[in-house]
Amino acid sequence: MVKLRLKRCGRKQRAIYRIVAIDVRSRREGRDLGKVGFYDPRTNQTYSNVPVILYFLERGAQPTGILHDISKKGLFKELRVN
Repeated sequence: MVKLRLKRCGRKQRAIYRIVAIDVRSRREGRDLGKVGFYDPRTNQTYSNVPVILYFLERGAQPTGILHDISKKGLFKELRVN
């Protein structure tokens, strides 16, 4: 099963997160299937590649709870995840 989840990047105390499509059996920093955006919690800045996200969602990928909450806050202006 594939999930859309956050992958931690950046340096200590200044984390940013990549939004990636990854197999559920992989660890957080494991090999991803595709990068679909990023999220910076310090500035609430988000970039999402909507066509790629829709590609993975159409093929059965599930967003994690955190990504669902981010989409509810309105950070994904182009995409609303159910």
